[in-house]
Amino acid sequence: MNTIKYKIIGFCLCLFMISIDTQAQKKKTVKPAASSYTIEGNITGLADGTTVQLVPGATHSSELPVGETTIKDGRFTFTGKLNEPRYFFLVFAKNKGYIPVIAENAKIKVTAEAQVSKENERITFTNPVVSGSKSHDYFRKETAFRAALEKDYAAYHVGINELTNLAGKGKKEGNKKLVDSVYSTPQWKRFEADEKAFFDKVKLSYETVVIKHKDTWWGPLFMMTQYSYFSPEQKPMFEQFSESAKKSYYGQLVDKDLNPKSLIGTNIANFDLKDQNGKAFSTKEIIAGKKYILIDFWASWCGPCRKEIPNLKTAYASYAEKGFEILSISIDKDEKAWKKALGMENMQWHNLLDDDRVSKMFNVKTIPATYLVDSKGVIIGDNLRGEELDQKLKELLKS
Repeated sequence: MNTIKYKIIGFCLCLFMISIDTQAQKKKTVKPAASSYTIEGNITGLADGTTVQLVPGATHSSELPVGETTIKDGRFTFTGKLNEPRYFFLVFAKNKGYIPVIAENAKIKVTAEAQVSKENERITFTNPVVSGSKSHDYFRKETAFRAALEKDYAAYHVGINELTNLAGKGKKEGNKKLVDSVYSTPQWKRFEADEKAFFDKVKLSYETVVIKHKDTWWGPLFMMTQYSYFSPEQKPMFEQFSESAKKSYYGQLVDKDLNPKSLIGTNIANFDLKDQNGKAFSTKEIIAGKKYILIDFWASWCGPCRKEIPNLKTAYASYAEKGFEILSISIDKDEKAWKKALGMENMQWHNLLDDDRVSKMFNVKTIPATYLVDSKGVIIGDNLRGEELDQKLKELLKS
């Protein structure tokens, strides 16, 4: 009887020890969360010694790299630690090409095939793949709608170039009859309807993905990545964010962009930019002999900016002879799009293209952005538009 009892006890002890050992084995196989990230790149088609920089993205500003290395046998590596996932660009050969990646504390691999242009050394990548980052995968899934938008944009522009060029020519020459004839065609009216439907779809798509994530840091990140520049229209969107979302890294960036610090009372520095013909103009040249100048930052793709142009034309017509001048500075990255917009808008004042330095100098975070400057180069007003601008000029230039 005792023998049986001891056997039972021994058997139970054996099961207990096996259980403990099994749990220990499980603990050994459970991998702890990574406390750092590694980005391993394998890029074909680039020469040894090609520089690769890890540059913060989604900031609406030009950022310095947080890491730099060179390619050897097509490979490169970056390592570091993050408190939360961050959006980066892998920048190749000093801004000749880039691959976006959302990094997190994990082992991340980036592969692609590179082609280098013989004409300008620009690098294009085919079959870029980022693996190992769950955040990157999620971002791609949530922004997949952009591919459909690109197809929609190309579709409604088919066959419209000739009419666009004619309208631009008419505006440039002051030929109202030609412009009206273009705008009255059924093809142009259909184009306008399709364009409105497209931008309504873009607006809805962007707002949907942002508001869907309003309670986490993802909301502000999507806001920073889907909008190149903000306008006052995005402020209500930001107000819907949770407090934790607003206080996140990207939430603070959005807040800073939407509510930039006032520059009233400060002097503007002299700068040089080029017009559409490549001729350089300096601030001193444009201000010379003028009492007040409105510096207007805009872009061809900015709807609110284009809507404000008729108000600028009205102000210019009313006060130019009294010493008022306008300087419009485009932040367009696409020079052709800027020139096309100039042809359509026919603005009778200086229009220059930013080189990224001037908008940064003015801390431009949202457009349209305007700064009213006196003859001494001191900013005396900002974000004056429409009736508000007219009243200010009437007050300053009263006879």
